[in-house]
Amino acid sequence: MKSASRLYAVQALFQMEAQGQRIDKVIREFEMHRFGAVYEEGEYQDGDIDLFRALMTEAVSRQAVIDQMTDRALVAKWPIARIDPTLRALFRAAGAEMVAKETPPRVVISEFVDVARAFFPEGKEPSFVNAVLDHMAREAVPEAF
Repeated sequence: MKSASRLYAVQALFQMEAQGQRIDKVIREFEMHRFGAVYEEGEYQDGDIDLFRALMTEAVSRQAVIDQMTDRALVAKWPIARIDPTLRALFRAAGAEMVAKETPPRVVISEFVDVARAFFPEGKEPSFVNAVLDHMAREAVPEAF
């Protein structure tokens, strides 16, 4: 359930940015239409609503801090504004979980690398995500390394 919530948080953050939606509207939409919903085309996994809300709230309220942390982990010529919007959403969700410091950083990295694999199954993005999140985790929770 936690893994599904992380994936939903990335999707919701992407949707907020792409469509200019407010956090409360996106949270409500995902809780009503994604968590455990069954449609003709398939079934959505149930998720941990508390984790989803926490990731969304932290990602939005601490976006500037998380984006700065992400920028420091990226190559100077590739600031966060220039990367794929799905990866940007992923880094914000993962950064939110890291700065909350409730989940061990290695777990956060592993979980969000899996999310990257879901979005980019054939690409190099999961390796890129692993490297960036490792750098972010060492900054956010240095005592864990």
